[in-house]
Amino acid sequence: MAAMPEGDTVAWTAAKLHRAFAGQVLTRSDLRWPSLATVDLTSASTIEVTALGKHLLHRLDSGLTLHSHLRMDGTWRVRPPHEPISRHHLIRAVLGTARATAVGRSLGMLDLVPTSQEHTLVGHLGPDILDRAWGTGPVVDRIAADSRPLAQTLLDQRVLAGLGTFWVSEALYAEQLHPWRPGSALVPDHLGQVLDWARRRMRVSARTGIQTATGHNQGGALGAVHARSGRPCRRCAQGVRVALVGAAPQERTIFYCPSCQGGLAPGDDGRPQAPLGARRRRSPGH
Repeated sequence: MAAMPEGDTVAWTAAKLHRAFAGQVLTRSDLRWPSLATVDLTSASTIEVTALGKHLLHRLDSGLTLHSHLRMDGTWRVRPPHEPISRHHLIRAVLGTARATAVGRSLGMLDLVPTSQEHTLVGHLGPDILDRAWGTGPVVDRIAADSRPLAQTLLDQRVLAGLGTFWVSEALYAEQLHPWRPGSALVPDHLGQVLDWARRRMRVSARTGIQTATGHNQGGALGAVHARSGRPCRRCAQGVRVALVGAAPQERTIFYCPSCQGGLAPGDDGRPQAPLGARRRRSPGH
């Protein structure tokens, strides 16, 4: 199971686009999005490309910002200049300069707004966990006043921006906290440790482009619990599990170890869970 792009992945993408486009005049503009299909951004220059939580903001000297969100599968890839780009239906945006081409594929959102109106798209977000001016205190206070399951609160982008199921699962496992315990039941110092643990590792990932909670960079070793349901816990050797947190239709999957993190999730009956990707055995005669 691939993790949804989280704040660190988006920050790494923004830095890559910024290096390629900052100060450069756009010579190619192909926005394959219904509301933007007739828009031509050529002749504008890029001021900067930056990230806010899981949102990308491509600011132009024309006073406009191209906003995108990667959602589950979106990517921005930087290619050589003038490279032919197919008409594949998943390609939603193509931008180019004399030195690079960027291709936005499977984007979840694409908007064009005056830079002065960016708040209409991202004004609802809480503090970005990767912001240089990050301060733990105000966010901890909000979490400590929240009676929802801790994992649900941490995933709420209105509380803090940037965390997704990968980092929430990994941080709560590292701090041995039950994901379904309310944040209001925890001491502020412990909540601060959770955020500091995630921020340190996300900052490394934002620089390297490798999302790893373990320090390893191979697929099967990137997480201690994420995507490891049905497999032994790396700490206690008991089974890692997966369960939903939050109310439909916004529920999200959280991976956890009941032995290390204080018991089963609400509604988890404890039945064996097959490892992700494992094929079910056929019954005799089939």
